[in-house]
Amino acid sequence: MTPQVRKLTITAHVVSSVGWLGATAAFLVLSIAGLTSRNAEVVRGVYLSMDLISRFMVIPLSFAALLTGLIQALGTPWGLFRYYWILVKFGLAIFATFALLVHQFAVVAETAKHVSGAPEEALFSPSLNSLKAELVRAPSLAIVLLLVVATLGIYKPWGLTRYGQRKQQDRRKAPPQPRLTPLGLKIFFGVLGLLVIVFVLLHVTGHGFEGHAH
Repeated sequence: MTPQVRKLTITAHVVSSVGWLGATAAFLVLSIAGLTSRNAEVVRGVYLSMDLISRFMVIPLSFAALLTGLIQALGTPWGLFRYYWILVKFGLAIFATFALLVHQFAVVAETAKHVSGAPEEALFSPSLNSLKAELVRAPSLAIVLLLVVATLGIYKPWGLTRYGQRKQQDRRKAPPQPRLTPLGLKIFFGVLGLLVIVFVLLHVTGHGFEGHAH
């Protein structure tokens, strides 16, 4: 990976990671407002807004952070399996993204569907209150998890894995090689760019909102 590409991926990873944390914090603030408010219109607006934030900010940013982190691991000497902290960080990011998708379709979308056309008294029913409480707990845990991931990236604890130690020894013995961007990484960049273009086109044309409209 060239220095220019490396700087680009680092910038994209930091921006998407910070954006993911910020969007989750905004989601948490709205969830607390929805749980504590006794104003029916506020409650309705809060959960519809949360559904939009989750669909079009939290989820895309989580995938962006995961993909750019993977690009950095595969395209730089850090590697994906050479350091314990990278393995743990990547594992936590995968878990957080998977849990986020499950949470979106099992809780967030379900709550938004309930409040969109529900009468005022239904907005404060015991069944909906349990969903409201879950929507406070989940982003709170997510923020703690994201802070742990960020801390691992800064402090880089635990050192090399056994695989990393072997690769380091092999690299010291091998003659220096010119820096080239691997073909697989170029293909990955191309596919990632295509996915981003498709995602943007779907939202511009309105197709990305069909699931929410129904």
